[in-house]
Amino acid sequence: MSAMHLLPAFFILCAAGAVLPFLTPQRWLAILLAAIGALAALIVLVASSMLLVFGDEFHLALWPVLTLGTLTLEADPLSAFFLFVTGLVFLPVSIFSGTYLTKYLAHHDLRYFSVLYHALFASIVLVLITGDVISFLVAWELMSIASYLLVNYEFERAESSRAGYVMLAMSEGGTIAVAIAFIMIAGATGGLGFSELRSVAPTVTDALRWAIFLLSFFGFAVKAGLIPFNSWLPLAHPVAPTNVSALLSAVIVNLGIYGIVRVNLDLAPTTGAAPGLIVLVIGSLSALIGILYATIQDEMKRLLAHSTIENMGIIAAGIGAAMVFVATGHRVVAAIALIAALYHLANHSVYKALLFIGTGAVEAGTGTRDLDRLGGIIHGMPWTGAFFLVGVLSIAALPPFNGFVSEWLTLQTMLRSAVLSSTVIKIIFAICGALLALTAGLAVTCFVKVFATGFLGMPRSQAAAEAREAPVGTRTSLALLAALCVMLGVLPTYVIPVIDRAVVPLAHESATAALVPPFFIANTQRPENLPPAFLSEFHDLGAQVGREFLPGRGLVVLHRGEERNPVVFAMSTSYMLIALAAILALTFIAFRLLTRYRGFARGAAWDGGLRHLSPGLTYTATGFSNPVRVIFAALLHPAASEESTEAVAVHFRTAIRRDYTEVHIIDRFVLQPPITILRNLAEVARRMHVGHVNAYAAYVLLALLLVLIVGVGLL
Repeated sequence: MSAMHLLPAFFILCAAGAVLPFLTPQRWLAILLAAIGALAALIVLVASSMLLVFGDEFHLALWPVLTLGTLTLEADPLSAFFLFVTGLVFLPVSIFSGTYLTKYLAHHDLRYFSVLYHALFASIVLVLITGDVISFLVAWELMSIASYLLVNYEFERAESSRAGYVMLAMSEGGTIAVAIAFIMIAGATGGLGFSELRSVAPTVTDALRWAIFLLSFFGFAVKAGLIPFNSWLPLAHPVAPTNVSALLSAVIVNLGIYGIVRVNLDLAPTTGAAPGLIVLVIGSLSALIGILYATIQDEMKRLLAHSTIENMGIIAAGIGAAMVFVATGHRVVAAIALIAALYHLANHSVYKALLFIGTGAVEAGTGTRDLDRLGGIIHGMPWTGAFFLVGVLSIAALPPFNGFVSEWLTLQTMLRSAVLSSTVIKIIFAICGALLALTAGLAVTCFVKVFATGFLGMPRSQAAAEAREAPVGTRTSLALLAALCVMLGVLPTYVIPVIDRAVVPLAHESATAALVPPFFIANTQRPENLPPAFLSEFHDLGAQVGREFLPGRGLVVLHRGEERNPVVFAMSTSYMLIALAAILALTFIAFRLLTRYRGFARGAAWDGGLRHLSPGLTYTATGFSNPVRVIFAALLHPAASEESTEAVAVHFRTAIRRDYTEVHIIDRFVLQPPITILRNLAEVARRMHVGHVNAYAAYVLLALLLVLIVGVGLL
């Protein structure tokens, strides 16, 4: 079967997933949703693989719309890549839903949830395969409505309704901006098909191109969660069902990135470096602000929501760098930057889905997501703890896991700004590279806190002490995602050529040859001319280990330079895994030998001289992140209120209580100033309502005089 048959079968299956629940008893609905959702995800994975890897084609003309053209569905390599990532997330999330949704059986109707779940899946796939403006906007609107209704599934809770409303309102604002951008492009062609928009893009004026960029970028930035449009993410995640939270962070935000890339690198590519610099700066700031607020959070889902903002910022920074390199004619480096961005998008989707499902397992096993009330739960949830640790190491970008590869590539791309001629652009790249490096360091701090205070140490509540392991379905999802984190981390030389297929039509250059030298290919088959001395040096370093039994070009990611600098950067997480495993094995053997022959004995941990260390004396998540609050107080700047109880006089107090309310930096500098101005204007207007007829008559007279003066001035 080809993609032409598989994708229609997917939509039929989603329709069945929306209808069959009404013919099925309530107790089987969660299993039914899991089965249909997983099967639909497998179909998407197979279809997208055929499109991306095997060069299959998908083009389907639907019906004409008046004189505006024909509605079409089509998929290119970029669509196929995003489809594959979508299927990769929906598969484990659907399996997890089979056990997770049973908690709602007593109080909610799962038929309603099943309809929305499959409608969301279908609308996301539809967004990615539309080939014209009308189909895209309709699919986008269906996706926005379905995601809003799923976030607001527990609508009887006030916080759910508020979060859903904010999310929908911001999404609709972004959709209006995107629609105007599409109308501007279409106005120059007279048609609405994507192929027609591409053909007219070179003739668009600079002013119109700027308007299209600003509207499309900031419109799609709402869905991607970039600053200053990220406030819906921390609101929506804590109140949404956990499987929906996983989809929000691992799939839906990706659509914002898809829109940015589709418009600004495909349909109407930017020509100058300035638009790319805007994307680069906003992405870098989003990454830093996102991880700062994630580090100080103690509620796990809110922490992961801010982390999503961070990762979307890293991806946007990579896309912005690619736009700059394309505009300045450095297409190979642009292709590397795009590969880094899309690689990180895939990595983020996998480990963020793992962490959200792990958070759902922790909540089910302990009844709380508050890190200050957890601790020591790895003893009751060993499998969940092990899989969660893989996700933590991956999102902290530690080798040899997948987050390390894409973040390392992104930072290396920032350093490639040395090839640019403009000093100003080089300085901007250097600043953004420093911000991303600081972000990477804070990410390690943030997720060390999550695992150390959540899973290790002593239980800080009775619920943590009684933690129970997750069900088999949840552990299956976690195991699948953990395996993907490892595979995407240790096999980058197999992932890069696949992503490169989606990058070539955008950068008009391949990066496979520039990033993956053919160390495994015989000299007679090698298309690239690697100097014998260069090849010999890397052979001595072990770059050809595994050549006898592994296919492909090799296991080393390496970017070559000129003769004076033959290696710009190089890395191999594959060999790194072998080295780390050997070091750990040798350490374990040495420890066992020492304990056996030197008479070491195992005893209780030293508790600082105390007879028994109580949970109240252990390090909490709040205490762990407090240094970050202090260091970055100028940015975080929480609103403080103080209450005190006086004893004899003012200077004698028996109790002082300070409460700190988090006020997001975007709210302070972007939202609060116009709100303050509007409130002041409203206060002035309120004072005008004095209740005296003479005053109102004076207002009318003044208004007439003003109109007469303006009219005379115009004449």
